[in-house]
Amino acid sequence: MRLKEKVAIITGGAGGIGRETALLFAAEGAKVIVVDVNEEEGMETVDLLAAAGGAGQFVRADVSNASDCKNMVSRAEEEFGRLDILFNNAGIMHPKDDDAVNTEEDVWDLTMRVNLKGVYLGCKYGVPALRRAGGGIIVNTASFVALLGAATPQLAYTASKGGVLALTRELAVVHARENIRVNALCPGPLRTELLMKFLDTEEKKQRRLVHVPMGRFGEAKEMAQAALYLCSEESSFVTGTSFNVDGGITAAYVTPE
Repeated sequence: MRLKEKVAIITGGAGGIGRETALLFAAEGAKVIVVDVNEEEGMETVDLLAAAGGAGQFVRADVSNASDCKNMVSRAEEEFGRLDILFNNAGIMHPKDDDAVNTEEDVWDLTMRVNLKGVYLGCKYGVPALRRAGGGIIVNTASFVALLGAATPQLAYTASKGGVLALTRELAVVHARENIRVNALCPGPLRTELLMKFLDTEEKKQRRLVHVPMGRFGEAKEMAQAALYLCSEESSFVTGTSFNVDGGITAAYVTPE
């Protein structure tokens, strides 16, 4: 078991990447704090963990709220005695996110609060807990759009994920000598509810897929496997990276400097 006796917080754990990662981490021996604003589906994730013989607790938290983030970290230490892994995965993709002209301020502000401020707050309260544990691992969910522009306009989302990538790099440098590794997971287009709600027509889906060399959407389970690598000893010399799991889309469009 690659995560035996480790304690992990996974935000956005009610579905998609978060749920699949919670199930995989538990199968690999971790005790998991499943965090989400959706209580019903968050509890369902915990029930799935228990049915598979895993250990987990649900904590309701809005990651854009400081007291909620402080509480989720406190609960991890209270329930399981420590914190070893923080997976800042919660995020939104607003259906009215568009270009600069058509994206309203409230959509921009909400997206930034959840996608970017949520990562900052997770680290604000998570880093001290990782220090108390003698070190640990942070993985922040960014996106391939942090590295290139999206074919379908989603300005607030793209900007927020670019911020997550920049934040990740600085955190990695600042905390490297504290035995805390920090990496960004950059998924490509995925067959998850989050993206499928945004790409709500076949035309939009094909407009995205035409750019993916592998010709298909990724799966949440594939992102969970990538997160497992970043949170295991197999990646012990990996920090400050953007780990692209994207079907080749960035390789096709990003030119190295």
